[in-house]
Amino acid sequence: MEAVVTEEIIARQPPEAQAVIRLLSARTAKLQARIEELERRMKGKTPQNSSLPPSTQHPHARPQPPKHKSKKKRGGQPGHEKHERPSISMKDCDDMQPVKPTECPCCGETTCAELPLGVPQGQSGPRRTAFTALLTAFYRQSKRRTAEFLSTLSGQPCCPALTVKMQNQVTAALRPSYEALAAQLPTQEQLSIDETPTKEENGKARLWTFVAQAFAVFAVRATREATALGVFLGDAFHGIVACDRAKMYWYRGELQWCWAHLKRDFQAIIDGGDGRAKHLGQRLRRVTCELFEHWADYRAGRISRAALLRRMGPVRRKVERLLRRGTQSGSQSVRGTCRELYEHRQ
Repeated sequence: MEAVVTEEIIARQPPEAQAVIRLLSARTAKLQARIEELERRMKGKTPQNSSLPPSTQHPHARPQPPKHKSKKKRGGQPGHEKHERPSISMKDCDDMQPVKPTECPCCGETTCAELPLGVPQGQSGPRRTAFTALLTAFYRQSKRRTAEFLSTLSGQPCCPALTVKMQNQVTAALRPSYEALAAQLPTQEQLSIDETPTKEENGKARLWTFVAQAFAVFAVRATREATALGVFLGDAFHGIVACDRAKMYWYRGELQWCWAHLKRDFQAIIDGGDGRAKHLGQRLRRVTCELFEHWADYRAGRISRAALLRRMGPVRRKVERLLRRGTQSGSQSVRGTCRELYEHRQ
């Protein structure tokens, strides 16, 4: 049962005990209010007012039942149906060419001859292999769905394990090109960098994205710490990093904080529940929308770069004035957000 300390109980205690009880009661009430505020924020977090990925909120999503982790090992289970491709009958072949080994060890072992130049080494040709990688990587289809699609479309049997094999073949073929692009990252004048949660086998991982002017590099790492930046950028990078306000991006060079993320930060101020802070967040969001309108005019060719800079002058002054006002807010979280933005307004 919850213990209730009334003023009548406190009055019966010595003066020193009364002071301690009232001090503890005040601290408990303050902590309880803080817990309620944090719980309210957690419940109200959406992709529109936080860094949650848009994929976490589907407009028609239903609550999913809890999933229990399977104790089975990954891959095929004992007794599962065998997948194999039957040999094509001779009458369905366009041409027959006998291929024999150059020499035989005469020891009873089976010796395979080398295939002629241009003949695929596996069960699938280069176009089918590339198409499989396109489905699984670019179009993000599951291995099982990809196998079913290939079997239906081409009329050739395919299982999830074969799609993995073909995807690995494409990965190995593209590795030199990937490493060549990754090596160019430190020389770029500007990079847009972000990371998002993903899964690697049964564990959690982070998908890092480095976007340059002419190419993008993706990398899966086990952590979101700045060590990934050190691996790809090293000590040679001194360009501009466009990113959100996460601390691991405070690497070196100059920062350009993403205005799409700042727009979410201002929406979080609106959704925070504080009346005065909500009014401040609404004004910041209106100025942000004004900024995006000017940017849209520039991107569409309706105004010049010089005109864009002239329009941004008043926008900058409005934002800085509102952020300075926010540093005096009664909400601790709003004060912290506005202070960080104002101190790094350049």
